[in-house]
Amino acid sequence: MYKKGLTNSIKVFMTSCILFVSSGAAAEPTKAAFIYIGPTGDHGWTYQHDVGAKYVKKHMGDDVEITTVESVEEGPDAERVMAQLANKGNEIIFTTSFGYMNPTLKAAKRFPNVKFEHATGYKRLDNISTYSARFYEGRHVIGKIAGKMTKTNVIGYIASFPIPEVIRGINASYLAAKSVNPDIQIKIVWVFSWFDPGKEADAAKAMIDQGADIIMQHTDSTAAMMMAEENGMYAFGQASDMGSFGPNAQLTAIIDDWGPYYLQRVQAVRNGTWESIDTFDGVREGMVAFAPLSDRLPADVRAMALQDIGELAAGTLHPFTGPINKQDGSAWLAAGETPPMFPDLLTMDFYVEGIDSKIPQ
Repeated sequence: MYKKGLTNSIKVFMTSCILFVSSGAAAEPTKAAFIYIGPTGDHGWTYQHDVGAKYVKKHMGDDVEITTVESVEEGPDAERVMAQLANKGNEIIFTTSFGYMNPTLKAAKRFPNVKFEHATGYKRLDNISTYSARFYEGRHVIGKIAGKMTKTNVIGYIASFPIPEVIRGINASYLAAKSVNPDIQIKIVWVFSWFDPGKEADAAKAMIDQGADIIMQHTDSTAAMMMAEENGMYAFGQASDMGSFGPNAQLTAIIDDWGPYYLQRVQAVRNGTWESIDTFDGVREGMVAFAPLSDRLPADVRAMALQDIGELAAGTLHPFTGPINKQDGSAWLAAGETPPMFPDLLTMDFYVEGIDSKIPQ
């Protein structure tokens, strides 16, 4: 009887220890890391990814430990940083630039137990997910606003690198502007940088000299917005609300809202449900949002923009709806036709008809 009671006590004690150890293990924070192409102070692309990382911390508190690394160049240096973060025990690493794609692939093969999330890429493994946003939906809206608001019929577009994401944005903006203003022209300046305020300011000036009175950008600094403000022009914020840098210039901004996605993916690692997926969300899902529309917009332009935003959210509007030809005049989409995500949108390497420019090689 004594032995049986002792045995039961030992079993209870051991069970309690196991529960204590298990609960202690569960209390350990999930370690998540974010690698940025630029400084968080760019007030654009990197800034908004960092807002997303802070969103995760706000909602998970002590359940997550977040590390961020800024201004990591694309290429071998990026892979080195990824390896360092993996060796420090990070369970999930977000690599937030298109040029990190191959370094992410190499790092993921070296560290199969680490989860990787690559922004705007298309190469996946069992431990790599890819995610992006349908930024072209936002550029459709600002394109239509620009087409209505321009006095010179010339829009300036500061482009970073000739990758599909950027080319999609140029095409979407031009098609939307032309749909409300058949006389529209688009002047494109490539700066071959994501973040270089000097180059971006020079590009904005070059477009002003070519007659542009509205500036769009697919670069990360606020230089173009400030240039527009100084010259009494209009512009659109990129990736985040840049209105404080151009209170009179900004008509609206395309906002990349990464927070909910980041929270979902880190929580999936924590609860053991993470799996490799591809995400391409837009206005409907809330990943693409807009800053408040400027009071400088006439009532009809405001109503037009709000209607398009509503239709994008409802899934009844696609910015690329035929008939659309390629730049060389060859047919791309027939009347009423929309393109498949792959290969047409994700690998887009051509301008649409009407754009008087060449894509750099």
